[in-house]
Amino acid sequence: MKLTHRTLMALAIAAAFPFASAQDTQATGASAETTQPGQLETVIVTAQRRAENIKDVPMSIATVKGEKLDVLTSGGQDIRFLSGRSPSVSIESDYGRTFPRFYIRGLGNTDFDLNASQPVGLVMDDIVQENPMLKGFPVFDVDQVEVLRGPQGTLFGRNSPAGVIKFDSAKPVFKQEGYLAAGFGKDRVRNVDGAYNLPVSDTVAIRFAGSSQHRGDRVHNERATGTRDFEGYKDNAARLQVLVKPSANFSALFNVHGRDMDGTATLFRANILKAGTNELVDGFDYDRYPTDGINEQHLKNKGGNVRLRWDLPGVTLHSITGYEKLEFYSRADVDGGYGAVYAPPYGPGFIPFIVETADLIPDHKQISQEFRAESTGSGPLQWIAGLFYFKEDITIDSVAFDTLSPGNPQVPNYATQTQNAKSWAVFGSVNYAVSERLKLRGGLRYTSDKKDFVAQRIETTGRSYLPLSDDSSNVSWDASGTYVLNRDTNVFARVATGYRAPSMQGRLFDLGSKPSMAGAEKVLSVEAGVKQDLFDRRARMSATVFHYRVKDKQLTAGSGSVNMNQLLNADKATGQGVELDLQANLSQNFSATFGTSYNDTEIKDSSLFVLPCGSGCTVTNPVSFVGGTRVALIDGNPLPRAPKWQHNFTLKYAAPVANGEVYAFTDWSYRSSYNFFLYEAVEYKAKDLLEGGLRVGYKWGDGKYDLALYGRNITDEVQSVGAIDFNNLTGILNEPRTYGVQFKVNF
Repeated sequence: MKLTHRTLMALAIAAAFPFASAQDTQATGASAETTQPGQLETVIVTAQRRAENIKDVPMSIATVKGEKLDVLTSGGQDIRFLSGRSPSVSIESDYGRTFPRFYIRGLGNTDFDLNASQPVGLVMDDIVQENPMLKGFPVFDVDQVEVLRGPQGTLFGRNSPAGVIKFDSAKPVFKQEGYLAAGFGKDRVRNVDGAYNLPVSDTVAIRFAGSSQHRGDRVHNERATGTRDFEGYKDNAARLQVLVKPSANFSALFNVHGRDMDGTATLFRANILKAGTNELVDGFDYDRYPTDGINEQHLKNKGGNVRLRWDLPGVTLHSITGYEKLEFYSRADVDGGYGAVYAPPYGPGFIPFIVETADLIPDHKQISQEFRAESTGSGPLQWIAGLFYFKEDITIDSVAFDTLSPGNPQVPNYATQTQNAKSWAVFGSVNYAVSERLKLRGGLRYTSDKKDFVAQRIETTGRSYLPLSDDSSNVSWDASGTYVLNRDTNVFARVATGYRAPSMQGRLFDLGSKPSMAGAEKVLSVEAGVKQDLFDRRARMSATVFHYRVKDKQLTAGSGSVNMNQLLNADKATGQGVELDLQANLSQNFSATFGTSYNDTEIKDSSLFVLPCGSGCTVTNPVSFVGGTRVALIDGNPLPRAPKWQHNFTLKYAAPVANGEVYAFTDWSYRSSYNFFLYEAVEYKAKDLLEGGLRVGYKWGDGKYDLALYGRNITDEVQSVGAIDFNNLTGILNEPRTYGVQFKVNF
């Protein structure tokens, strides 16, 4: 049978009606189950701030861990390796290995300013990572990644109306263990990561983990101007954790971590999009990049957190204190070529004017504090209550360069932004077991946000000083329930609200420019689904149908032929769709996973218009003129960077050979097309993309040693996944094929 999109949709909807189980029609609790040979292991998550069986959590949730996590990061991939590996999840970046932008169910933020907020929250070891630069921390020595879809406003810190992606590092334990992995590959890739766990005493254990990723330059500038070689990097990160457990009732976990990344910024490739199509131009060569600009990028961040836990009679108390700090510099040739019409020769293609900029974060710090209490009794009523505080201070500088003019950087012509944000919240949730079959949950959170912002433009002829300030508050809530149909099948439903505080930005172009602000957005989401173990727990299925409505949706619009963004609010945006996750042990030798999602999003605002491209693209939206300026009407458009369809698939084969095991693991992800921007244009619509990976290896010594060959994007699909629209037909490409070898030893 041919698996068309319509067929997959029908299968996913059908999965929402569970299979009958003849094994046991009696309800069972959520106690741990013993795994028999051939059965899938029980997945424990902390999506609701408690350790629970994933089947008992009344929301759409997925995990990535273990071997799959190792495979996806084989080539030293940054956090974007998660894109498309879970239904409804996309991740992209206009800054390369830094500034990842996350989307869940089509909700995200295309803003490239360095203070941009995102509706997808990222939580690393219980600490919310607010600034986008913090969200790209390398993934190593991680126990599990959890993807929580839908609003998470009542239990997690800030700005999570679309969902939360949650990373949990491997914690110190009271035994000596560790691992070391080394890989070498195409383009002089050298990756090393490892961890060492050491019990210092009966009450103290430490765990050190580190990652060092290197790649040589793989793109060359044949001209004698600007940076000559690109896309190499060195990215080093480390984490030290100390667990102190002086008694059975108290523990303190200390975590310090840091990252030092040097590389090149994203390559903006001028005129690689063929006019009137979304194809790359004939004769395009990935390895060539003619430019007259300088390209470099540097990111340093460091932080620490302290997590305290007291187990008292009937209640557990938590204190979570976090601190993060970063410095960032990124300079790139945004026009993507050399020369300009006013200073020929120029190319490749038409270069109307020079655009070379650097964005800096010279000063940043984030402080967060959470106090939480949770019940631990065995009765039908369970509860969580807490307080949360957050403070962030950030300074951003934007500096212009012109390689065809003297005096670089073009000082004193630059823009600066200063933002101080404070937030506090009080939250609580209750779980009540009405019966052995029916369990209800509800949560409530009050949040208060204050943001002070100043945008300045400094030029030889003067200075502008433009402040903005806003105070806002919100009450978020959710209500959900799980009903146990039988031993293997739970059905659930959830209604939840979410909130994102107002956003401000001001990358001022000249003394007449003004900063912009988008008011708070609010989300109402409804979902229902089923979670079911199949074939004596040799397979597992989760299916969800959902609908959401965003009021005053925050959007980011371009500024025509000017390198600026403008924040605005749409009256409403809606989304609905289906998500399906399947895992199965097919036989003694084969196991597989399959995930699919359908997301139908729409902007609903009959009076909303934006400035379309300044690069001569083919706009397909209705156009009008406002004050003599050509604008595109975007009512009815889908949200940007929101593919309707996403599929992912993995298949593993393993068999004993000699005194070890030979295995092969392949993984594939597909996503359909999407718009790069709020308006629709033929050139700025991504093509469908299918990418695959492969890992073939041999394990021996009871799994102690692992030697493998790997390949990522093995079919070498290369296409434009993003663009710059104000200057020329500039494209941003996905990662090409890479391959290599990796050796890992566990001890």
